Amino acid sequence: MTLIIILITLIISISAFYNTDIFDKLKFNPYRTAHQKEVWRLLTYGFIHADWVHLGVNMFVLFSFGTLVSAYFDMVFPGNSTFYFLLLYLGGLLISAAPAFGKHKNNLYYNSVGASGAVSAILFSSIVFDPMNKIYLMFIPIGIPAILFGVLYLVYSAYMDKKGNDNIGHDAHFWGGIYGFVLTLILKPDLFNHFLYQIFG
Repeated sequence: MTLIIILITLIISISAFYNTDIFDKLKFNPYRTAHQKEVWRLLTYGFIHADWVHLGVNMFVLFSFGTLVSAYFDMVFPGNSTFYFLLLYLGGLLISAAPAFGKHKNNLYYNSVGASGAVSAILFSSIVFDPMNKIYLMFIPIGIPAILFGVLYLVYSAYMDKKGNDNIGHDAHFWGGIYGFVLTLILKPDLFNHFLYQIFG
């Protein structure tokens, strides 16, 4: 499923790079979503990206953690793994768009694109399964435990969202991550004991 999502995203994103009509039709514009009932934008924005770097980073992270989460879901949710994975990913897009929708639904000029919120949901779902997994960042040779990375990531996202001086949707990263973590535990509450055991032994 991860590879299918990546393939679909690559096809749509690259098409949108060369066709502004596709880009304009699919981007998340809260004003048009609310006032012109173009509700598809709550999902389609996650399949287009601002540029090649934006696309490449999201797809790399999605591949790295999506294949891991997909394997975990196959073990924990036999028979329902594909449905739950789509619920995690597509739900991540919806949840991460909600704050911007609330804040900017009367702002004609606000737009957002990218799968970052859904990718955050996938990343934080993986933390439930393996909180001590090492995450390596660029230029840092030492792996950071996933649970520590997750906490720092949420703190950073909340701080940068409050600061609000760049064009990055930090609120989408924050709420996508929270959604991925919570949904995974809702689907399988026993995983919370597993989560704690992995941390504390």
